Amino acid sequence: MDYVAPSKVVSTMLDAGAAKAAASLRDLVIRGFLSGALLGFATSFAITTTVQTTLPIAGALVFPVGFVMIVLLGLELVTGNFAVLPMAMLDKRATFWQVARNFGVVFSANLAGSLFYAWLLCISLTMAGSVPPDAVANKIVAIAQTKTQFPQYGLAGLLGVFVRSILCNWMVCLGVVMAMTSTSTVGKIAAAWLPVFVFFAHGYEHSVVNMFVIPAGMMLGAKVTFADWWLKNQLPVTAGNFVGGCVFTGMALYFTHKPKPEPAAESPARPESAAPLPAPSLVLVPDPPVLELLASEPEPAESPAPEPSLDEATDSA
Repeated sequence: MDYVAPSKVVSTMLDAGAAKAAASLRDLVIRGFLSGALLGFATSFAITTTVQTTLPIAGALVFPVGFVMIVLLGLELVTGNFAVLPMAMLDKRATFWQVARNFGVVFSANLAGSLFYAWLLCISLTMAGSVPPDAVANKIVAIAQTKTQFPQYGLAGLLGVFVRSILCNWMVCLGVVMAMTSTSTVGKIAAAWLPVFVFFAHGYEHSVVNMFVIPAGMMLGAKVTFADWWLKNQLPVTAGNFVGGCVFTGMALYFTHKPKPEPAAESPARPESAAPLPAPSLVLVPDPPVLELLASEPEPAESPAPEPSLDEATDSA
């Protein structure tokens, strides 16, 4: 079985957070740039599918292909990092400055990759401005204008976008986590696909998707200003994505499946029925004093007197 238990998944999340915090600047820039571009590919693919089929659910079904590529290639997506890096910092495996450095560099790299792909797509859709926008280009323009119109609802509109951003990254970060529940490639793809499909089908707000679709709409003629993009969408959406990923995914799983320290190995206890063996003792007997040895030696027995000879007996008679 290739299933990974939740406690081990959280351990993997902590390892991933620590590795991302310690990654070099070069790696963060390259991986972040590729992630922004790949997510742009997935977004334009989903929009094209929706236009061709007139079924938004079809676009949502194919959108996770970009996210799966990002996960399998180990790239850097700032919205996914919102879940794993705060966990690593809380577990004292990353510092605050490492986390802030990762967020800043990866956010900027995602933005650069998204803008680069948006520029290339606009050249492709209009033949470098030689032909008018087609149906896909017009759909991108409409989406860009819709995403920056919430202020017409006042504070309620701002709250609505913020909540939609929380719900979005709750699902996106679950896609990151679900990919860790399997050790096989097919299992990772299927597990990551599900929550990302849910987010896109609901039309929630994802900051890196918006880094592509709003500038692309502006390049194609959408009536959206730079201030509209950042103040009315990009900044509040990024804040909501952080809350959704950090609080509702990373911290929630950390506190319920936090790895517990293994208990120290105990020596086997002696059976109660067995009587304790007496400890061997060594008794030192001091050597007796020399005088005592001499005094205790037996005295030699006196030899018997010799019997008188016959001559001596005659003389004495």
